[in-house]
Amino acid sequence: MFTAFARRFVLTALEKAVQIGRLEIEESGQVYRFGSSQSGGSHVHVTVVNDSFWPQILLRGELGFSEAYMIDDIELDSDNLGGLWLDNQSGMASLTSIFKWLSLTVSGLSNALFGQTHTQARLNVLASYDQSNKLFKAFLSKEMMFSCALWSDEEGGVRGDLLPRSKGINVDLEKAQLRKIHYVLRKARVKHGHRILEIGSGWGALAIEAARTYGCEVDTLTLSIEQKKLAEERIHEAGLQHLIRVHLMDYRDIPSHFEKKFDAFISIEMVEYHTTYFKIVDKALKSRNATAVVTCSTSLESRYSRYQSEDFSRKYIWPNYCIPSATVLINAVNIASQGRFTLEGVENHSSHYARTLREWDNRFVANVTPEVLNNDFPGMTTNPAMFETFCRKWRYLFAYAGAAMAYGYVACHMFTFIRADDKPVE
Repeated sequence: MFTAFARRFVLTALEKAVQIGRLEIEESGQVYRFGSSQSGGSHVHVTVVNDSFWPQILLRGELGFSEAYMIDDIELDSDNLGGLWLDNQSGMASLTSIFKWLSLTVSGLSNALFGQTHTQARLNVLASYDQSNKLFKAFLSKEMMFSCALWSDEEGGVRGDLLPRSKGINVDLEKAQLRKIHYVLRKARVKHGHRILEIGSGWGALAIEAARTYGCEVDTLTLSIEQKKLAEERIHEAGLQHLIRVHLMDYRDIPSHFEKKFDAFISIEMVEYHTTYFKIVDKALKSRNATAVVTCSTSLESRYSRYQSEDFSRKYIWPNYCIPSATVLINAVNIASQGRFTLEGVENHSSHYARTLREWDNRFVANVTPEVLNNDFPGMTTNPAMFETFCRKWRYLFAYAGAAMAYGYVACHMFTFIRADDKPVE
Protein backbone atom coordinates (compact mmCIF):
# COMPACT_ATOMS: atom_id res chain seq x y z
CA MET A 1 0.00 0.00 0.00
CA PHE A 2 2.77 2.44 0.90
CA THR A 3 4.61 1.64 -2.34
CA ALA A 4 1.48 2.46 -4.36
CA PHE A 5 1.07 5.75 -2.49
CA ALA A 6 4.74 6.63 -3.05
CA ARG A 7 4.45 5.85 -6.76
CA ARG A 8 1.37 8.07 -7.21
CA PHE A 9 2.90 10.90 -5.21
CA VAL A 10 6.20 10.92 -7.12
CA LEU A 11 4.58 10.62 -10.55
CA THR A 12 2.16 13.47 -9.78
CA ALA A 13 5.01 15.68 -8.57
CA LEU A 14 7.08 14.97 -11.71
CA GLU A 15 4.25 16.15 -13.97
CA LYS A 16 4.78 19.68 -12.67
CA ALA A 17 8.54 19.48 -12.15
CA VAL A 18 9.73 18.45 -15.64
CA GLN A 19 9.24 21.27 -18.14
CA ILE A 20 12.47 21.08 -20.16
CA GLY A 21 13.60 17.85 -21.77
CA ARG A 22 11.97 14.44 -21.65
CA LEU A 23 11.81 11.92 -18.80
CA GLU A 24 10.39 8.44 -19.29
CA ILE A 25 9.92 6.01 -16.42
CA GLU A 26 9.11 2.43 -17.39
CA GLU A 27 7.79 -0.15 -14.96
CA SER A 28 6.36 -3.56 -15.82
CA GLY A 29 5.71 -2.54 -19.42
CA GLN A 30 3.97 0.75 -18.54
CA VAL A 31 5.72 3.98 -19.50
CA TYR A 32 5.14 7.31 -17.72
CA ARG A 33 6.22 10.34 -19.74
CA PHE A 34 7.08 13.82 -18.48
CA GLY A 35 8.10 16.96 -20.33
CA SER A 36 8.39 17.10 -24.08
CA SER A 37 10.97 16.23 -26.70
CA GLN A 38 10.02 19.53 -28.36
CA SER A 39 11.26 21.56 -25.37
CA GLY A 40 14.95 20.80 -25.88
CA GLY A 41 17.12 19.55 -23.06
CA SER A 42 17.99 15.97 -22.21
CA HIS A 43 16.07 12.77 -22.87
CA VAL A 44 16.35 10.21 -20.08
CA HIS A 45 14.73 6.77 -19.82
CA VAL A 46 14.53 5.09 -16.41
CA THR A 47 13.48 1.45 -16.03
CA VAL A 48 12.21 0.49 -12.58
CA VAL A 49 13.49 -2.99 -11.70
CA ASN A 50 12.35 -3.07 -8.06
CA ASP A 51 9.31 -1.16 -6.85
CA SER A 52 11.09 -0.31 -3.57
CA PHE A 53 12.47 2.52 -5.73
CA TRP A 54 9.30 4.55 -5.14
CA PRO A 55 9.43 4.68 -1.32
CA GLN A 56 13.16 5.41 -1.55
CA ILE A 57 12.48 8.45 -3.75
CA LEU A 58 9.58 9.62 -1.62
CA LEU A 59 11.46 9.39 1.66
CA ARG A 60 15.01 10.26 0.62
CA GLY A 61 14.85 12.23 -2.64
CA GLU A 62 18.15 12.47 -4.54
CA LEU A 63 19.97 10.24 -2.07
CA GLY A 64 17.28 7.60 -2.44
CA PHE A 65 17.58 7.79 -6.23
CA SER A 66 21.35 7.36 -6.14
CA GLU A 67 21.09 4.37 -3.83
CA ALA A 68 18.39 2.79 -6.00
CA TYR A 69 20.73 3.13 -8.99
CA MET A 70 23.71 1.70 -7.11
CA ILE A 71 21.87 -1.45 -6.01
CA ASP A 72 20.30 -2.00 -9.43
CA ASP A 73 16.71 -1.16 -8.47
CA ILE A 74 16.61 0.99 -11.62
CA GLU A 75 18.35 1.10 -14.99
CA LEU A 76 19.31 4.27 -16.87
CA ASP A 77 19.85 4.58 -20.60
CA SER A 78 21.50 8.00 -20.31
CA ASP A 79 24.26 9.52 -18.18
CA ASN A 80 22.65 12.96 -18.41
CA LEU A 81 20.03 12.62 -15.72
CA GLY A 82 21.87 15.37 -13.86
CA GLY A 83 21.43 17.65 -16.86
CA LEU A 84 17.69 16.99 -16.93
CA TRP A 85 17.44 17.71 -13.22
CA LEU A 86 19.42 20.95 -13.51
CA ASP A 87 17.45 22.12 -16.55
CA ASN A 88 14.37 21.90 -14.32
CA GLN A 89 15.92 23.28 -11.14
CA SER A 90 12.94 25.26 -9.91
CA GLY A 91 10.48 22.40 -10.23
CA MET A 92 12.94 19.84 -8.90
CA ALA A 93 13.83 22.10 -5.96
CA SER A 94 10.18 22.16 -4.92
CA LEU A 95 10.03 18.40 -5.31
CA THR A 96 13.16 17.97 -3.17
CA SER A 97 11.67 20.19 -0.46
CA ILE A 98 8.57 17.98 -0.33
CA PHE A 99 10.74 14.87 -0.06
CA LYS A 100 12.77 16.36 2.79
CA TRP A 101 9.62 17.28 4.70
CA LEU A 102 8.19 13.82 4.22
CA SER A 103 11.46 12.24 5.24
CA LEU A 104 11.40 14.08 8.56
CA THR A 105 7.70 13.41 9.08
CA VAL A 106 7.93 9.68 8.56
CA SER A 107 11.49 9.06 9.74
CA GLY A 108 10.31 6.23 11.97
CA LEU A 109 8.72 4.48 9.00
CA SER A 110 11.85 5.03 6.94
CA ASN A 111 13.98 3.34 9.58
CA ALA A 112 11.57 0.42 9.69
CA LEU A 113 11.61 0.00 5.93
CA PHE A 114 15.28 0.67 5.19
CA GLY A 115 17.13 -0.10 8.40
CA GLN A 116 19.90 -2.69 8.69
CA THR A 117 18.75 -4.79 5.77
CA HIS A 118 20.99 -6.73 3.41
CA THR A 119 20.61 -3.92 0.89
CA GLN A 120 21.66 -1.27 3.42
CA ALA A 121 24.68 -3.36 4.38
CA ARG A 122 25.79 -3.33 0.73
CA LEU A 123 25.47 0.46 0.71
CA ASN A 124 27.17 1.04 4.05
CA VAL A 125 30.31 -0.81 3.03
CA LEU A 126 30.81 1.53 0.07
CA ALA A 127 31.60 4.51 2.27
CA SER A 128 34.74 2.80 3.58
CA TYR A 129 35.85 1.03 0.42
CA ASP A 130 37.88 3.83 -1.06
CA GLN A 131 41.30 3.46 0.51
CA SER A 132 42.73 1.35 -2.32
CA ASN A 133 45.69 2.81 -4.19
CA LYS A 134 45.05 0.27 -6.96
CA LEU A 135 41.55 1.66 -7.48
CA PHE A 136 42.79 5.22 -7.94
CA LYS A 137 45.69 4.11 -10.15
CA ALA A 138 43.12 2.53 -12.46
CA PHE A 139 41.36 5.78 -13.37
CA LEU A 140 43.60 8.70 -12.42
CA SER A 141 46.47 10.09 -14.46
CA LYS A 142 50.02 8.87 -14.00
CA GLU A 143 50.61 11.66 -11.46
CA MET A 144 47.53 10.45 -9.52
CA MET A 145 45.88 13.84 -9.09
CA PHE A 146 42.36 13.35 -7.73
CA SER A 147 41.37 16.90 -8.63
CA CYS A 148 40.46 19.11 -11.57
CA ALA A 149 42.84 19.14 -14.55
CA LEU A 150 43.39 22.18 -16.77
CA TRP A 151 42.78 21.60 -20.48
CA SER A 152 44.25 23.59 -23.35
CA ASP A 153 43.74 23.73 -27.12
CA GLU A 154 46.40 21.03 -27.38
CA GLU A 155 43.85 18.55 -26.02
CA GLY A 156 40.89 20.19 -27.76
CA GLY A 157 39.89 22.32 -24.77
CA VAL A 158 37.26 21.49 -22.18
CA ARG A 159 35.10 19.63 -24.71
CA GLY A 160 37.86 17.97 -26.71
CA ASP A 161 36.85 14.51 -25.58
CA LEU A 162 33.39 15.03 -27.12
CA LEU A 163 34.75 15.85 -30.59
CA PRO A 164 35.09 13.16 -33.29
CA ARG A 165 38.31 11.23 -32.89
CA SER A 166 38.97 11.72 -36.61
CA LYS A 167 39.96 15.31 -35.83
CA GLY A 168 43.04 14.03 -34.09
CA ILE A 169 42.36 15.41 -30.63
CA ASN A 170 45.07 14.35 -28.19
CA VAL A 171 43.17 13.13 -25.14
CA ASP A 172 45.94 13.45 -22.59
CA LEU A 173 44.87 13.56 -18.97
CA GLU A 174 48.48 13.37 -17.82
CA LYS A 175 49.41 16.51 -19.70
CA ALA A 176 46.38 18.41 -18.40
CA GLN A 177 47.10 17.42 -14.80
CA LEU A 178 50.75 18.39 -15.06
CA ARG A 179 49.64 21.74 -16.49
CA LYS A 180 47.42 22.22 -13.44
CA ILE A 181 50.27 21.50 -11.04
CA HIS A 182 52.59 24.01 -12.70
CA TYR A 183 49.83 26.60 -12.90
CA VAL A 184 49.20 26.34 -9.16
CA LEU A 185 52.91 26.54 -8.35
CA ARG A 186 53.30 29.65 -10.50
CA LYS A 187 50.32 31.24 -8.76
CA ALA A 188 52.02 30.45 -5.45
CA ARG A 189 55.07 32.43 -6.67
CA VAL A 190 57.45 29.67 -5.63
CA LYS A 191 61.17 30.00 -6.27
CA HIS A 192 64.21 27.83 -5.78
CA GLY A 193 64.78 27.23 -2.08
CA HIS A 194 61.28 28.24 -1.02
CA ARG A 195 59.51 26.19 1.60
CA ILE A 196 55.94 25.02 0.89
CA LEU A 197 53.31 23.74 3.30
CA GLU A 198 50.69 21.53 1.63
CA ILE A 199 47.54 20.21 3.30
CA GLY A 200 46.24 17.20 1.43
CA SER A 201 49.20 15.21 0.07
CA GLY A 202 47.26 13.00 -2.27
CA TRP A 203 49.91 10.68 -3.67
CA GLY A 204 52.64 13.33 -3.69
CA ALA A 205 52.27 14.69 -7.22
CA LEU A 206 52.43 18.40 -6.44
CA ALA A 207 55.16 17.99 -3.82
CA ILE A 208 57.30 15.99 -6.23
CA GLU A 209 56.95 18.54 -9.02
CA ALA A 210 57.62 21.46 -6.66
CA ALA A 211 60.84 19.83 -5.49
CA ARG A 212 61.99 18.45 -8.85
CA THR A 213 61.26 21.45 -11.08
CA TYR A 214 61.41 24.41 -8.71
CA GLY A 215 63.88 23.16 -6.10
CA CYS A 216 61.43 23.75 -3.24
CA GLU A 217 61.33 22.10 0.17
CA VAL A 218 57.89 20.67 0.93
CA ASP A 219 56.12 19.58 4.10
CA THR A 220 52.89 17.87 3.12
CA LEU A 221 50.11 16.59 5.41
CA THR A 222 47.77 13.64 4.95
CA LEU A 223 45.42 11.59 7.11
CA SER A 224 45.66 8.51 4.88
CA ILE A 225 48.16 5.79 5.79
CA GLU A 226 47.88 4.28 2.31
CA GLN A 227 48.45 7.63 0.58
CA LYS A 228 51.47 8.38 2.78
CA LYS A 229 53.00 5.00 2.01
CA LEU A 230 52.65 5.32 -1.76
CA ALA A 231 53.63 9.02 -1.79
CA GLU A 232 56.85 8.22 0.06
CA GLU A 233 57.60 5.38 -2.37
CA ARG A 234 57.21 7.74 -5.30
CA ILE A 235 59.26 10.46 -3.62
CA HIS A 236 62.05 7.97 -2.99
CA GLU A 237 61.92 6.75 -6.60
CA ALA A 238 62.32 10.37 -7.73
CA GLY A 239 65.30 10.81 -5.39
CA LEU A 240 63.65 13.73 -3.62
CA GLN A 241 63.39 12.43 -0.06
CA HIS A 242 65.83 15.13 1.09
CA LEU A 243 63.36 17.83 0.00
CA ILE A 244 59.94 16.36 0.83
CA ARG A 245 58.52 15.23 4.15
CA VAL A 246 55.12 13.52 4.28
CA HIS A 247 53.43 13.88 7.66
CA LEU A 248 50.59 11.64 8.83
CA MET A 249 49.02 14.51 10.70
CA ASP A 250 45.85 16.54 11.14
CA TYR A 251 46.47 20.16 10.22
CA ARG A 252 45.42 21.21 13.73
CA ASP A 253 48.42 19.33 15.09
CA ILE A 254 51.22 20.99 13.14
CA PRO A 255 54.26 21.56 15.39
CA SER A 256 55.17 24.93 16.84
CA HIS A 257 58.42 25.05 14.88
CA PHE A 258 56.36 25.45 11.67
CA GLU A 259 55.40 28.97 12.73
CA LYS A 260 56.36 31.67 10.17
CA LYS A 261 58.60 29.24 8.30
CA PHE A 262 56.80 28.86 4.96
CA ASP A 263 56.89 30.94 1.78
CA ALA A 264 53.79 29.34 0.29
CA PHE A 265 50.74 27.36 1.32
CA ILE A 266 48.89 25.12 -1.15
CA SER A 267 45.79 22.99 -0.73
CA ILE A 268 44.18 21.32 -3.73
CA GLU A 269 40.56 20.45 -2.95
CA MET A 270 41.31 19.64 0.69
CA VAL A 271 40.12 22.89 2.25
CA GLU A 272 38.07 23.37 5.39
CA TYR A 273 36.64 26.84 5.35
CA HIS A 274 36.25 27.54 9.06
CA THR A 275 38.51 30.06 10.77
CA THR A 276 40.63 27.44 12.60
CA TYR A 277 41.97 26.18 9.27
CA PHE A 278 43.01 29.60 8.04
CA LYS A 279 44.39 30.67 11.41
CA ILE A 280 46.88 27.83 11.05
CA VAL A 281 47.69 28.90 7.49
CA ASP A 282 48.26 32.45 8.73
CA LYS A 283 50.46 31.16 11.54
CA ALA A 284 52.60 28.96 9.29
CA LEU A 285 53.26 31.50 6.53
CA LYS A 286 55.90 34.21 6.76
CA SER A 287 54.67 37.71 7.55
CA ARG A 288 55.89 39.12 4.22
CA ASN A 289 56.26 37.77 0.70
CA ALA A 290 54.05 34.74 1.30
CA THR A 291 51.26 33.31 -0.85
CA ALA A 292 48.38 30.91 -0.24
CA VAL A 293 46.64 29.06 -3.08
CA VAL A 294 43.57 26.95 -2.34
CA THR A 295 41.14 25.24 -4.68
CA CYS A 296 37.80 23.75 -3.70
CA SER A 297 34.27 23.07 -4.83
CA THR A 298 31.94 25.94 -3.97
CA SER A 299 28.21 26.38 -3.69
CA LEU A 300 26.18 29.06 -5.42
CA GLU A 301 25.76 32.02 -3.07
CA SER A 302 21.97 31.63 -3.21
CA ARG A 303 22.15 27.97 -2.22
CA TYR A 304 24.77 28.11 0.51
CA SER A 305 23.75 27.03 4.01
CA ARG A 306 25.78 26.15 7.07
CA TYR A 307 23.40 23.25 7.57
CA GLN A 308 23.74 21.01 4.53
CA SER A 309 21.58 17.92 4.30
CA GLU A 310 23.00 14.50 3.56
CA ASP A 311 23.21 13.75 -0.15
CA PHE A 312 25.04 11.22 -2.30
CA SER A 313 28.46 12.88 -2.20
CA ARG A 314 28.33 13.68 1.53
CA LYS A 315 27.40 10.11 2.38
CA TYR A 316 29.51 8.04 0.02
CA ILE A 317 32.43 10.15 -1.23
CA TRP A 318 33.32 12.95 1.18
CA PRO A 319 31.53 12.15 4.46
CA ASN A 320 30.25 15.23 6.31
CA TYR A 321 32.06 17.68 4.02
CA CYS A 322 30.34 21.06 3.87
CA ILE A 323 30.70 23.04 0.63
CA PRO A 324 31.34 26.76 1.15
CA SER A 325 30.35 29.59 -1.14
CA ALA A 326 33.14 31.74 -2.54
CA THR A 327 32.34 34.70 -0.31
CA VAL A 328 32.05 32.54 2.79
CA LEU A 329 35.54 31.17 2.20
CA ILE A 330 37.02 34.61 1.49
CA ASN A 331 35.42 36.01 4.64
CA ALA A 332 36.79 33.10 6.69
CA VAL A 333 40.31 33.90 5.48
CA ASN A 334 39.90 37.58 6.34
CA ILE A 335 38.52 36.88 9.83
CA ALA A 336 41.09 34.19 10.64
CA SER A 337 44.05 36.30 9.54
CA GLN A 338 42.67 39.55 10.98
CA GLY A 339 43.18 41.18 7.61
CA ARG A 340 46.74 39.97 7.11
CA PHE A 341 45.82 38.42 3.74
CA THR A 342 44.66 40.17 0.58
CA LEU A 343 42.69 38.38 -2.12
CA GLU A 344 44.92 38.38 -5.19
CA GLY A 345 42.69 36.44 -7.57
CA VAL A 346 39.75 34.08 -8.05
CA GLU A 347 39.25 31.70 -10.98
CA ASN A 348 36.45 29.28 -11.81
CA HIS A 349 37.62 25.99 -13.36
CA SER A 350 34.23 24.27 -13.45
CA SER A 351 34.22 23.61 -17.20
CA HIS A 352 37.64 21.96 -16.86
CA TYR A 353 36.31 19.72 -14.11
CA ALA A 354 33.43 18.44 -16.23
CA ARG A 355 35.87 17.02 -18.78
CA THR A 356 38.18 15.68 -16.05
CA LEU A 357 35.29 13.67 -14.65
CA ARG A 358 34.41 12.30 -18.09
CA GLU A 359 38.02 11.21 -18.58
CA TRP A 360 38.04 9.47 -15.20
CA ASP A 361 34.83 7.68 -16.11
CA ASN A 362 36.33 6.43 -19.38
CA ARG A 363 39.41 5.10 -17.62
CA PHE A 364 37.34 3.57 -14.83
CA VAL A 365 35.25 1.59 -17.32
CA ALA A 366 38.36 0.46 -19.20
CA ASN A 367 40.54 -0.48 -16.24
CA VAL A 368 38.53 -1.35 -13.12
CA THR A 369 37.83 -5.08 -12.85
CA PRO A 370 37.09 -7.42 -9.93
CA GLU A 371 40.64 -8.73 -10.22
CA VAL A 372 42.11 -5.22 -9.84
CA LEU A 373 40.14 -4.66 -6.64
CA ASN A 374 40.14 -8.12 -5.08
CA ASN A 375 43.35 -7.84 -3.04
CA ASP A 376 42.11 -4.73 -1.28
CA PHE A 377 38.42 -5.64 -1.29
CA PRO A 378 38.19 -9.43 -0.81
CA GLY A 379 35.13 -10.97 -2.37
CA MET A 380 34.87 -8.74 -5.42
CA THR A 381 35.67 -11.65 -7.74
CA THR A 382 33.05 -13.90 -6.12
CA ASN A 383 30.29 -11.35 -5.52
CA PRO A 384 29.22 -9.79 -8.84
CA ALA A 385 26.42 -7.80 -7.20
CA MET A 386 28.85 -6.06 -4.85
CA PHE A 387 31.25 -5.28 -7.69
CA GLU A 388 28.40 -3.85 -9.78
CA THR A 389 27.23 -1.69 -6.86
CA PHE A 390 30.77 -0.48 -6.29
CA CYS A 391 31.19 0.49 -9.96
CA ARG A 392 27.81 2.19 -10.13
CA LYS A 393 28.71 4.34 -7.15
CA TRP A 394 31.80 5.73 -8.86
CA ARG A 395 30.16 6.16 -12.24
CA TYR A 396 27.22 7.93 -10.61
CA LEU A 397 29.73 10.28 -8.95
CA PHE A 398 31.39 11.12 -12.25
CA ALA A 399 28.05 11.84 -13.96
CA TYR A 400 26.50 13.59 -10.93
CA ALA A 401 29.47 15.91 -10.29
CA GLY A 402 30.12 16.44 -14.00
CA ALA A 403 26.59 17.71 -14.61
CA ALA A 404 26.75 19.98 -11.56
CA MET A 405 30.00 21.53 -12.81
CA ALA A 406 28.90 21.81 -16.44
CA TYR A 407 25.62 23.53 -15.50
CA GLY A 408 27.20 25.85 -12.93
CA TYR A 409 25.22 24.32 -10.06
CA VAL A 410 28.52 23.82 -8.24
CA ALA A 411 31.77 25.60 -9.05
CA CYS A 412 35.44 24.74 -8.68
CA HIS A 413 37.20 27.92 -7.58
CA MET A 414 40.88 28.63 -7.16
CA PHE A 415 41.71 31.41 -4.68
CA THR A 416 45.07 33.15 -4.41
CA PHE A 417 45.89 35.20 -1.32
CA ILE A 418 48.98 37.30 -0.63
CA ARG A 419 50.11 39.13 2.47
CA ALA A 420 48.41 42.49 2.86
CA ASP A 421 51.62 44.48 2.31
CA ASP A 422 53.00 42.36 -0.55
CA LYS A 423 53.12 43.66 -4.09
CA PRO A 424 50.56 42.25 -6.54
CA VAL A 425 51.75 40.24 -9.51
CA GLU A 426 52.91 42.54 -12.30
